[in-house]
Amino acid sequence: MSVSFRQVERDEEVETLAHMAHHIWNEYWPALIGQAQTDYMVEKFQSLNAFRADIADNGYEYWFIMDDEGDTPRIIGYTGGHTESETNRFFISKIYLLKEHRGRGIAAAVTRFYEQLCRDRGLAAMYLTVNKQNKMAIRAYEKQGFITVDAVETDIGEGFVMDDFIMEKPLA
Repeated sequence: MSVSFRQVERDEEVETLAHMAHHIWNEYWPALIGQAQTDYMVEKFQSLNAFRADIADNGYEYWFIMDDEGDTPRIIGYTGGHTESETNRFFISKIYLLKEHRGRGIAAAVTRFYEQLCRDRGLAAMYLTVNKQNKMAIRAYEKQGFITVDAVETDIGEGFVMDDFIMEKPLA
């Protein structure tokens, strides 16, 4: 599959991003973390207001993952994160794909995208957090050279906890 990345820049694109996030999260996460925590996390981290605040206040950048096969490129997922100058790393906050595009090797393309972005910015590594129960994602990240460097439990409010591995990929 041939994919490309289109930066989310205009407000209507941020609206599309939030709509896609709501759809993807509700098709994937309830089985792993329950509907109540899914709803809470979508509102807190994946909603229109959350994306707007991330971009305006926290230095986040977002990209649509585009399927370039066929006559018209179409959005099949999204990714985003931000540079951490204090650690000289890029934090990959989000990589999410529509159901029909998971398990098709797109993680490799996303990793290559971030490797190039990190090299262009002179960063030493990239890292992400992944739910400990998200076995498919963990396998995909390991296949791309990420290694588990820590395990964390983060209280995100309302009685919910994110139980994650921190995975990092140093750049040569």
